[in-house]
Amino acid sequence: MTRTVAVALSVSLALVACGGASTAPPPAEPAAPAPAATATGAATATATAEIDGATAKKLVKDGARLVDVRTPEEFAAKHIEGAENVPVDTVEARDMGAKDKPLVVYCGSGKRAARAAEILRKKGYTVQSLGGMANWDR
Repeated sequence: MTRTVAVALSVSLALVACGGASTAPPPAEPAAPAPAATATGAATATATAEIDGATAKKLVKDGARLVDVRTPEEFAAKHIEGAENVPVDTVEARDMGAKDKPLVVYCGSGKRAARAAEILRKKGYTVQSLGGMANWDR
C-alpha cells in the first residue's frame, strides 16, 4: 500500500470511528421477517385477519366462546347476544379457560380485537377476530 493510500484509509477509518462523515452508503433497513408456515403449509401473518359474520356465527354455534374486548360501559350499552365481556386491558392477565376451545373476539372497530387476538395467541389460545361488532351482521 502506498503512503498516500494508507494515510487516506487511516483518516477515513478515524472519521467513521468518531462518527464523522463517511462516503459509504447508509446500511440497508433489515427485511421484514417472512410469515411463518403452519402445519398445513399456509403462511400466517403477524396482523390479525378478520373473519366475516357468517364464519363467526358458525364458530360460536360450534362451541367457540364469543368475547367482547371493549370496556364494561360499551358492553353494557350494546353487545352481541351471548358474548362475554373481557376488556382488552385485562386479557393478558385473564385465564380464558381451556386453550383447545376456540375464541372469537370483537370490539368497536377492530383495533382492540386485533390486539387481544395477538395477546391470546401468544398465550396459546386459538383465536379468530371478528374485528368490529358491526361485522357480525355482514
